[in-house]
Amino acid sequence: MYQDIKKSDWFTIAGGSYGRIGIGWTPDISSVSGRRLNLSRMGSIGGRMEEQDYLEIGLAFKMEPFKQTRDSIEINVQLRAAVFTRGAAYFGSSSTSGFNGLTLVLPELYVEGKNVFTKDLNIWVGNRFYRGNDVHMADYFYFNDHSGQGAGIEYKKSRFNVIFVSSSDTTSTVPPYFYLNYFTGTPSLEIRNRIVYALEQDLQLGKHSLITFLGEYHRIGDPSDNPAVQGSLESFPGDYGWVIGAKYQHNVLPYEFLRDGSFNQFAIRYGSGIANGGDGGSSRTWETFGAVDTTNFQFRNAYSWHIVNHFLLDFSDKFSLNGYGIFNYNQGAAKTKGEAETYLGKEVFNRKKDLTFGLKGVNYITDIFHWQTEIHYSQRQQGTSSWYRVTKLSFVPTIALRGQRSVWSRPHIRFIYSIARFNQAAQQDQFSPFLQLTGPKEWGHFFGVRAEWWTW
Repeated sequence: MYQDIKKSDWFTIAGGSYGRIGIGWTPDISSVSGRRLNLSRMGSIGGRMEEQDYLEIGLAFKMEPFKQTRDSIEINVQLRAAVFTRGAAYFGSSSTSGFNGLTLVLPELYVEGKNVFTKDLNIWVGNRFYRGNDVHMADYFYFNDHSGQGAGIEYKKSRFNVIFVSSSDTTSTVPPYFYLNYFTGTPSLEIRNRIVYALEQDLQLGKHSLITFLGEYHRIGDPSDNPAVQGSLESFPGDYGWVIGAKYQHNVLPYEFLRDGSFNQFAIRYGSGIANGGDGGSSRTWETFGAVDTTNFQFRNAYSWHIVNHFLLDFSDKFSLNGYGIFNYNQGAAKTKGEAETYLGKEVFNRKKDLTFGLKGVNYITDIFHWQTEIHYSQRQQGTSSWYRVTKLSFVPTIALRGQRSVWSRPHIRFIYSIARFNQAAQQDQFSPFLQLTGPKEWGHFFGVRAEWWTW
């Protein structure tokens, strides 16, 4: 009658975690927690050393099929929970009931079967982080972030997935997912989905070289066949968009002076229509950018460009160099390049350009003591306004507790000092979380002691 949790010999449990925690302060204002020195609306692009507390905990239930064969099905049920604060508070002084307090989300809960029906055929359904490489020093998953709730199928070097995107947020400026349903005779607010179809194909060029081709098609349903919706401001027409792109990876650079693990990754992507997204530190194409064409309430003329290069040069057990470049250009569907009216009378910028470069040098003083030095340059233009610019330098003495001479060694305990210089436009418009706290300043500072770890 009651279900008790019992130990079974046909499944095992694996666990993992990612997180960062610590303290930081802004010397410009006494007793105030540190603020990020990056430009606003850029997330961690421009450096992540000032990021706030964050935690992920994951569990995976590994199950065996009833009958074992040479190519038996591998079964995985995976759960991942994430915790963060919406404000600037620390974990230790936050709760789920406080203002801007702790927020708990479930970015992953899915079931996957590998070798289903035949070898190398994988099928999954649920909500998952379905994405490729990231620029870790900018906390930026680029090119093919298809995270969301849906289903997918993989066969060898081919991947196809469908995700369903919707939101009841009526303050958003993306194409609204809500509409008025009149089928019952009584108007009621309902949610329609954006369906994103994504196809990826890997092409092996050599033992260590790979090209990934990407194609996406986005569709938001059209409620025009819904009785009495014609002329309703709450029901907008359907729309579509598409994406093409390619990513080249050279995973072992062919130079004798570099150690194994050195790589270069280059990606380019073009998005059209409602698939022109990618802003705020996210590269997801379904986060539509800009204003709609208010004549037909569609994004036919919208587009975006997304270009990323990321490399690691591991010279020796004394020094490594990690670097990246990110360029994003987004254009909405309105006729202007400046601010434009969009859904429900809101005004947004219809064009955005941003460019960022970053370098990190890691000196391995001893197995446990590493010295990290980072420099980042970011610039961003919104509409036709002046360019916002910041240059940031971080000095980070680091204790690598596992004693591994590697950029990827974790856990870290870091002692952080960052200094940034903002141009006049950024100062005037206070276009940085730091400047929004301190007011217009040419120079910004951050001190902190923070830890980061991962087990996957």
